[in-house]
Amino acid sequence: MENHITIPKSSLDFLSQLKENNNKPWFDAHKPEYLKELNHIETFAGALLQELSKTDLIETASGKKSVYRIYRDIRFSKDKTPFKTFWGGSFTRATSERRGGYYFHIEKGNTFVGGGFWGPNAADLKRIRSEFGHDSESFRTILNSKSFVSTFGTLQGEQLKTAPKGFDTTHEAIDLLRYKQFLVLKRFTDDEVLSPQFLEQALETFKNMRPFLDYMSEVLTTDTNGASIL
Repeated sequence: MENHITIPKSSLDFLSQLKENNNKPWFDAHKPEYLKELNHIETFAGALLQELSKTDLIETASGKKSVYRIYRDIRFSKDKTPFKTFWGGSFTRATSERRGGYYFHIEKGNTFVGGGFWGPNAADLKRIRSEFGHDSESFRTILNSKSFVSTFGTLQGEQLKTAPKGFDTTHEAIDLLRYKQFLVLKRFTDDEVLSPQFLEQALETFKNMRPFLDYMSEVLTTDTNGASIL
């Protein structure tokens, strides 16, 4: 890979300082530092996008566009601290044929790279469940594959306590039918984040998500008979 973009230690250190001084006066006084570190993260995200675009079609326009704003929406939150204490960003797959997205979260002691389906709507959830109800083996093959297990361990996401409507608790795919979100993630240590290999490892993580994303895309763009609904 020709990209040798690394994340400097200062980008993690800035977050630690922000965590201790999560208020507007401190942030305003340290705005130049913030912009300098943001630039490092945007450059990293840009390199990630450039490499990712070689193997998938992404509609996110740039690394800069992928990075989330640091300002928190506190209108409906009990936590009134004004700033996020992590760098985060996402890449959306292009066209209605490709579903799901990629996400990165960089934070001291809590960095992960992953993606999937954060908030599937009712129709999508119904379609996915009807697929599992009819054939869960194809999806299990992906979840049990060597690259999936070694990268992500297991599927994650919120689950129902009981069976979804229309399914019995004794259904052979009940473990999958209970999912309300379909997320995968791989965690990284701070040393890994700061190493020259991090870009490549993040990219590798995204690549290992593809069978999962492609399976879901196939399901969500067809009806139960496998005919395209696009």
